[in-house]
Amino acid sequence: MSGWAEHQQGSRFLRNSPRGLQPAVLFCRREVFERMKKSWLLFVLLPLMAVAAMGQESRMDVSGSASGLIPPFVAGSGAVYLHSNTGLGGLVSYRYDLTPRSQLEANYGYAQMKEHFSSPSYNYIVNTRRQEVTFAYVQNFYFHNFNPFIEAGGGIGIYTPIDNTYTTITVSNLKQQMLPTALYGVGFAYELSPSWDLRVEYRGLISKTPEFGYTPFNTRRYYNVNDPVIGFAYHF
Repeated sequence: MSGWAEHQQGSRFLRNSPRGLQPAVLFCRREVFERMKKSWLLFVLLPLMAVAAMGQESRMDVSGSASGLIPPFVAGSGAVYLHSNTGLGGLVSYRYDLTPRSQLEANYGYAQMKEHFSSPSYNYIVNTRRQEVTFAYVQNFYFHNFNPFIEAGGGIGIYTPIDNTYTTITVSNLKQQMLPTALYGVGFAYELSPSWDLRVEYRGLISKTPEFGYTPFNTRRYYNVNDPVIGFAYHF
């Protein structure tokens, strides 16, 4: 048999023999398996890496502030006058970052104040618990550690008469009142550390004056309640 014929016969034997084929097939299968393992590992790790990266950046913050509600004097129609004292209380806020410069904010505020209603025919004081539930859009501006911001939004103000010695009218004649309230504000946050800010703000709250469901107290006027606040915010 010629050398060429022997070479052909040997090649056919290797192709048809399971022994001759096995090493090549195993190598190909092993390579495919390794590639699949790497692909699945990458598929699992990518979402975890993205979550970890997001966790390293502060996406939200909570703050607690002292608040001072300063209502203006109101001269209503029909010779109804409202003079309220400064209400001291607190404000709790939560902010969520939409972008590095914009946030959504939710607020809860609490204060006590005395509402003094007067006219030629009566003179009453209503000791009042005022609560606020508002939401706002916040726009931030960054200058190193000094970060001014503005905000605007709205919600409700809840006025509840308190039955105690400071209230000089029978409370059973009055009702809790919920008033639509517009909110605007301007302030700044000073970065004390990566997690803590000092936050100072002027807030304005616009609503109708409360009348507690008692018609003689209705001034038919809107007023702007000044609300300076100062407190601390924690980022997480």
